[in-house]
Amino acid sequence: MRRTLILVFLLFILGWIGCRNRGSNDHRKQVSDTAKIQLESLNKQIVDDASNPDLYNARALFYLADHQFDKALKDINKAISIDSRKSVYYVTLSDIYLLMGQPQNSRDALIQATKVNPTDKEAMLKLAKLYLIIRDYRNCYDMVRQLLMLDNTIASAYFTRAIGLLEQGDTNHAVTDLMQAVDKKQDYYEAYIQLGDLYSIKKDPMAEAYLKNALNIKPQSREALYMLGMYYQETSQYEKAIQVYLNLSKTDTAFREAPYNIGYIYLVYVKDFQKAIPFFTESIKKDPVFYQAYFNRGYAYELSGNYQKAIEDYQQSLKIHVNYEKAVEGLNRIDRIKVKK
Repeated sequence: MRRTLILVFLLFILGWIGCRNRGSNDHRKQVSDTAKIQLESLNKQIVDDASNPDLYNARALFYLADHQFDKALKDINKAISIDSRKSVYYVTLSDIYLLMGQPQNSRDALIQATKVNPTDKEAMLKLAKLYLIIRDYRNCYDMVRQLLMLDNTIASAYFTRAIGLLEQGDTNHAVTDLMQAVDKKQDYYEAYIQLGDLYSIKKDPMAEAYLKNALNIKPQSREALYMLGMYYQETSQYEKAIQVYLNLSKTDTAFREAPYNIGYIYLVYVKDFQKAIPFFTESIKKDPVFYQAYFNRGYAYELSGNYQKAIEDYQQSLKIHVNYEKAVEGLNRIDRIKVKK
């Protein structure tokens, strides 16, 4: 199963503002209580100092984090009306527009931020990312170039350009930028993942090193573990692949592909059909409509000589995915075997 590159839009949107807190009910209540106190404090400060644009910006950010976009927009526009010379206010405005699903307005706000302050590195980086999201590669690369001229240590600038280069098929230059990114930031998980993926495609041993670096940063990452398992699987290192998938099954008990891939290894490569069966069964328990797992378990039964069980699994696969060609072929194969007998 071929994994794909990280979805650019999700990667940059989710990293744009930061994640909202998710935890226990008690923790969420504490956060809610703290937020209420924070809002009350901001409201009081604004009453006492109504001409201070920083206070409106702060409250806009509060409302943005709480997804109250209309209130956030009203406050940041008030801040800009008081002082239109601060680029940070336009960055806040851009964040609001982006999470409202208005990337063009977000872009315009960032362009204004860079006009107000041509050395605002946050605005420049976000503008480069936004150009990438809307697939304006020329302006994306130009903004990254300008940003790196100001500061060539910004790892995420190299990473942003690398993603654009990958989307355009320029793998060699993308790898150069990704290596720059991890050189500037040794714990750059996303860059290691991208490098691991690219080297895995070539079955290059460097893939293992990059994916292990990613796991050093996030030891229980489903993504990194699965990619490492796939690398081992595709380079015929089956015992290592099985061990990684077993670890993944422990850290992510709902992930159906981990036991499925173990079953696939035993079925296709090791040719131990009996060993394959319980892993496909485990995968089905995790996802009862996983028709490929039913088919492969049926195929393992067929190769083991248990035709009745194979028929049941092929039929179940067809119930979930009507006219699934492989299952139809399996049933026809068994019919031919029975005729010969």
